[in-house]
Amino acid sequence: MTEFQEKLRQQHEESMHRELEALVQTAGPAQAEICRRDFDGFKKLFHRFLQVKGPSVDWAKISRPPEDAIQPYEKIKARGLPADVSAALNKLAVVKLNGGLGTSMGCKGPKSLISVRNENTFLDLTVKQIEHLNKTFEADVPLVLMNSFNTNDDTKKILQKYKHHRVKIHTFNQSRYPRINKESLLPIAKNMGLSGENGEAWYPPGHGDIYTSFSNSGLLDQLIAEGKEYIFVSNIDNLGATVDLFVLNQLMSQPADKRCEFVMEVTDKTRADVKGGTLIHYEDHLRLLEIAQVPKAHVDEFKSVTKFKIFNTNNLWISLPAIKRLQEQNTLDLEIIVNPKTLDGGLNVIQLETAVGAAIKSFKNAMGVNVPRSRFLPVKTSSDLLLVMSNLYTLDAGSLTMSKKREFLTTPHVKLGSSFTKVQEFLSRFDNIPDMLELDHLTVSGDVTFGKNVSLKGTVIIIANHGDRIDIPSGAMLENKIVSGNLRILDH
Repeated sequence: MTEFQEKLRQQHEESMHRELEALVQTAGPAQAEICRRDFDGFKKLFHRFLQVKGPSVDWAKISRPPEDAIQPYEKIKARGLPADVSAALNKLAVVKLNGGLGTSMGCKGPKSLISVRNENTFLDLTVKQIEHLNKTFEADVPLVLMNSFNTNDDTKKILQKYKHHRVKIHTFNQSRYPRINKESLLPIAKNMGLSGENGEAWYPPGHGDIYTSFSNSGLLDQLIAEGKEYIFVSNIDNLGATVDLFVLNQLMSQPADKRCEFVMEVTDKTRADVKGGTLIHYEDHLRLLEIAQVPKAHVDEFKSVTKFKIFNTNNLWISLPAIKRLQEQNTLDLEIIVNPKTLDGGLNVIQLETAVGAAIKSFKNAMGVNVPRSRFLPVKTSSDLLLVMSNLYTLDAGSLTMSKKREFLTTPHVKLGSSFTKVQEFLSRFDNIPDMLELDHLTVSGDVTFGKNVSLKGTVIIIANHGDRIDIPSGAMLENKIVSGNLRILDH
């Protein structure tokens, strides 16, 4: 049987190589070089995909990380700031993962160009934060954007507007990999084009691709030549991911031989985060465990808040010389995430992806830092958007901080129904954003609108049944209320 499987594997691989070569032939000379490089990475991933069957972890070997492997943020903060903040900052570059589109929020184009606060987009806030650091500490921290073929053109057009800001901005593109037919395991692309029948044939292979594409772009070497030692990597839609000088000091203050090459910021799990990846101790290494790697029988255990108390925020501090070393040695071993998709026509395809945090096991002296929840403020839905647009947060130099007027440090739990999914529709339902300083929980379902200066406190549930509409009047104060039925307020 194994001999048969081995032959089948070889056959799949040979067929894949033939198809990829045929695809490259359809590209122009300039593009062919880039495609070849992308496909080299894909071939390695595909080879490993054919070798590995079943979950990539043996559940019995998993244990909790040792005490000192994940340090509390308070302990790191107690060590104080770097002696020379500007010298420490000059060894840092900020990388934002900017490959995603705003489609899940009903927007066209890159997600980073959605307005989130006072007409500022995610990208505006990022540029303001770094510019503020550079001005305050007379430093030179560059911003690096990892774009995908989906976001590159639109992002580059927008970058013109930051020409006069005190931030150097670099971009590089992550790879473009072919989606493969679930049955034949061959690419569905007919040529290297991105439009028409090929519109759904390609995908950016997850943020684990950063190591290869960053290195291939030449930017890794360029930043090392400029004296940069670390990158701070985070998702561009995480508004809590600002440069933290205490973590930076932790990295810079270690003796050269004990240098920590990888820091993952983790935070305490709540019921909302049960699917987030967690840090485990496995075969003598700190390792990231994602829900996709968990055997079915153990998924509930993985989601438990008692056994796995923390999850990965995807705020990562990584040593540049270490990335260079691992790329040269070709020893970065990232677990494959097999992501099944069904395309519009009903075709079943698979995407082979990797996660940036999975590389933690390959770096020396890697550690986790258990940071406050405020460093994890992702905007994935319009419910998240409502929180960051509200008076729960104040905006200062591009950074959002919880308002001093809020008595609890936790954010309210907000669930907005499908009428609020798209950003444009969401905005049209609020005359202005309600006062939410004393809110604990908000659920809104159905056709609901909010007048001016509405105040929400405690637990508020508003449900308009199908065919009904509820207009919350201007100036209304709802505290621990359930609102249902039909209420129309029309101009006379």
